[in-house]
Amino acid sequence: MTELLWIRDAQLMTPEPAGRGDVLVAFGRILAVGPGLRPDGLGVATRVLEADGHLLCPGLVDGLVHFGGGGGEGGFETRMPPLAAESALAAGVTTMVGALGTDDVTRSHADLLACARALAARGLSAYVLTGSYQLPPVTLTGSVRRDLALVPEMIGVGEVAIADHRGSQPGAAELARLASDARVGGMLGGKSGKVLVHVGDAAEGLALLRETSSRWPVPIAQWHPTHVNRNPRLFEDGLAFVREGGSIDFTTSTTPDMLAGGEIPAARALALALAAGAPIARLSMSSDGQASLPHFDASGRLLSLEPAPIASLLADVVAAVLQHGVSLSDALAAASTSPAAIWGLRRKGRIAAGLDADLVLLDRNSLALRWTMAGGRIG
Repeated sequence: MTELLWIRDAQLMTPEPAGRGDVLVAFGRILAVGPGLRPDGLGVATRVLEADGHLLCPGLVDGLVHFGGGGGEGGFETRMPPLAAESALAAGVTTMVGALGTDDVTRSHADLLACARALAARGLSAYVLTGSYQLPPVTLTGSVRRDLALVPEMIGVGEVAIADHRGSQPGAAELARLASDARVGGMLGGKSGKVLVHVGDAAEGLALLRETSSRWPVPIAQWHPTHVNRNPRLFEDGLAFVREGGSIDFTTSTTPDMLAGGEIPAARALALALAAGAPIARLSMSSDGQASLPHFDASGRLLSLEPAPIASLLADVVAAVLQHGVSLSDALAAASTSPAAIWGLRRKGRIAAGLDADLVLLDRNSLALRWTMAGGRIG
């Protein structure tokens, strides 16, 4: 017989403020949410988790993690290791979307899928994108449509690189074909079929996405460009993209060198975007976890690489609130509700009866993480 979990006396952030209340969890799902719940008399073994008035929030949904390991752009010795489940749980991340990135030569979708299933064995939810930086897309089954229609964990395509020297410099027609395959495959498999677009620092910015959506019947919402806080020019282009009906993603992992080069910290970018009137439903933050972060000397020579920390996502949620004046509900939404909706993950990103029991408890004063629950299990 399963154990019933009774989370008692929490300040509920669903992510909207919902007052003081309790949550009942069983079979990996949320059974009930509300004040004064009493599971007595159900004939089920009950474990009580006292929240003591701390903030119960949705588990974080990280829309870009290289959980199979990223990097490799400085030679084989610069390949980053796979993500450990413990790192995600310690960072409050309960759902991840994984991608290959630059290296589709020594890394594969088969390995990425194996890593996703290993994470799932720990209660985490891990989804996979087909394709990589390059076009034509590298796939698992031989086509984007088959990948999305037949592989349960595959929900979209990406990261496809534009405005970047590491991309394959695709044209609008090639991108339109990819988006159409993603759209049809997503329809057949009941998935979002979004295309995650890595945007580099070339001056063209998001122009290719606009051209593609203006010349062919590809909705602008089909694209989800990431790294849009890379520099002020791209950030402003991203705000225009949102006004045109698109969504954008800010990357939380960074280095002093990147910030010195003009990158806007994700927490600040979120605050600026909200102040400019961008709706929170079209804004997300992701960690780019396990990608390689470079460190250079004064002459610009590469000194070292380190894995991008998945913990940067929660750190920027906290920074958005404590340093930039973003409401806690909006900061949480950018790392839970918004990416869950963008990727079509209907049981993620909110606290409500019937949804997955992916929860985090944050200290009501410092917003420090107290515990993470993934799939009904405390990590």
